[in-house]
Amino acid sequence: MFDYETLKMLWWLLIGVLLIGFVITDGFDMGVGALIPVIGKSDDERRIMINSIAPHWDGNQVWLLTGAGAIFAAWPAVYATAFSGFYVAMMLTLFALFFRPVGFDYRSKIEDPRWRNSWDWAIFIGGVVPPIVFGVAFGNLLQGVPFILDDFLRSQYQGGFLDLLNPFALLVGLFSLTLFVLQGSTWLQMKTDGALRQRARLVSMICAPLAVVLFALAGVWIANGIDGYVITSIGDLSGPANPLLKTAEVQPGAWLANYDKYPLTMTAPAVGLLFPLLTWVASKYNRSGFAFFCSSITQTGVLLTCALSMFPFILPSSIDPNFSFTVWDAVSSEKTLNIMTIAAAVFLPIILSYTTWCYLKMFGRLGKEFMAKYKHSAY
Repeated sequence: MFDYETLKMLWWLLIGVLLIGFVITDGFDMGVGALIPVIGKSDDERRIMINSIAPHWDGNQVWLLTGAGAIFAAWPAVYATAFSGFYVAMMLTLFALFFRPVGFDYRSKIEDPRWRNSWDWAIFIGGVVPPIVFGVAFGNLLQGVPFILDDFLRSQYQGGFLDLLNPFALLVGLFSLTLFVLQGSTWLQMKTDGALRQRARLVSMICAPLAVVLFALAGVWIANGIDGYVITSIGDLSGPANPLLKTAEVQPGAWLANYDKYPLTMTAPAVGLLFPLLTWVASKYNRSGFAFFCSSITQTGVLLTCALSMFPFILPSSIDPNFSFTVWDAVSSEKTLNIMTIAAAVFLPIILSYTTWCYLKMFGRLGKEFMAKYKHSAY
C-alpha cells in the first residue's frame, strides 16, 4: 500500500489528528466539569452545565481511547515505556475519569444539596486532574524521560512519580488546565444563556490572556533553559525499527532547530499566541461560536507546536539520548501499519460522520425552559 518510510510518517500525523480531536472535544467537556462548582450558582445552573455536555462526553472520550490504542498499535515501545514509567500518573487520571460518568448519572437521583454538592466536586476532580496530568506528561517529554534500553530493547524506567512534578512540568500542567477551561467556557457561551452565559464569558476573558502568558513563558523557558535532542546519525529510514541503530545527542536550543530549518512551522506557535487573543475579542463582543472556534484552533496550534518542536523524537531518554524513541525507530512492522491504515481509512470517516451528526442534532442553547420541561428526566 505505502512504503515503510511513508507509513512511519503517516502514523505520526494520524496520531496527532487523534490527539487534536481529543483536546478539542474532551477539552470542552472536561473544562465544563472543572467549572461546575465555580460558576454554577444554583442547582438548575449546574444541571444545565452538565446537560450541555451530556450528549457528547462519552463520544468525546472515544478520541482519548482511540489515541491510546493507536499509540499501542503503532508505537508499542513508546506505549510500554510511557505507560509503565508514568504508571502512577496514568492511574491517577483513570480514577479521576471514573468520577465523571458516575457523577453525571447519580448526581440528580437524590434531591439533597449535600449529595449533589459532593458529586459536583467529584465531577470537578474529573475535569481538573486529567488536563493537569496530560500537561505534566508533555512537560516531561520536552525535558526527556529517564529510561534505558537493554540489548533486547526492553525499557527500564529509572525515575519516580515525584520526579515528574518538576517546575517546568507543573507550568505546562497549569497551561494545559487553562486551555481546557478556556475550551469549556467558550462551549458554555454557545450552549447557555442569561447570567450563566455571562459568567462563562468572563472566564473566557480571564483564561485567554493567561494562556498567552503561560505559553510564552514555556517557550522562553524551552529556548533558554531546556536542552533539546538531535539525531547525529541514522540508517535507512525505511529500514528496521531499532532505536539502537541511530545515535543522538543533547544540544542547547535543539527544540527550536526545526523552526530555523522549516520557517513555515513557525505558524504553529504563532497560532498558539494569536488565537487566544481572538478568543478574548470574540468573547468580549458576544461572538460565542467564533470564540469556540478560536479556542479550538488554539488547542491545535499548541499541540502542533509541541509535536513540531520535538520531531522526529517521540520519547527522548534523559539518561542516554541514543535510547530515545523517534518516528523512524519506535514503530510496529510495515504489515501492521498497513493494516492500521486500511482500518483508519474505513472507520475514521464513520466516526467523524456520526460525531458531526450528533453535534448538529443537539445544536442550540439550554436555559430555564429546558430545566422546567425536563426537570425529572435530565441529568
